[in-house]
Amino acid sequence: MSACTFFGHGDCPDNIRPQLKDAILSLAESGVRDFYVGCNGNFDKLVRSVLREFSSENALRYAVVLAYLDERAAALHKEGYPTLFPEGLEDVPPRFAISWRNKWMIKKSDYVLCYVKYSFGGAAKFRESAIKQGKTVMDLAEQRPSTNG
Repeated sequence: MSACTFFGHGDCPDNIRPQLKDAILSLAESGVRDFYVGCNGNFDKLVRSVLREFSSENALRYAVVLAYLDERAAALHKEGYPTLFPEGLEDVPPRFAISWRNKWMIKKSDYVLCYVKYSFGGAAKFRESAIKQGKTVMDLAEQRPSTNG
């Protein structure tokens, strides 16, 4: 069974939702059953809403992977999103928590679906890290898959 994680810019436009739905559905149809998404920015928000919609229709599981146990985490849990706080993250200083969480998500995943239009920032950094680690990376901003190897 395979897993997928997501990285994208916080200012991602809402109009990519149809592409995002198609990509997630395609992954699910090809056997990906576990999906990990963060909780920072508009791309993550779009992903969460699509995963919530599909989880009731398909045999897929997803978790919102938290970087902090804070008000946002409590709100997501209260809204009914399945949340996960990776073991070991409790020992990470807060300023490194998002980076640590993102590395954890890449490690757990075979696929990375992203929306990266800029060559700078966290989304670009973790997209490149996933490529270097040999993950299959699909970027909705480029509409072509890329792998290392």
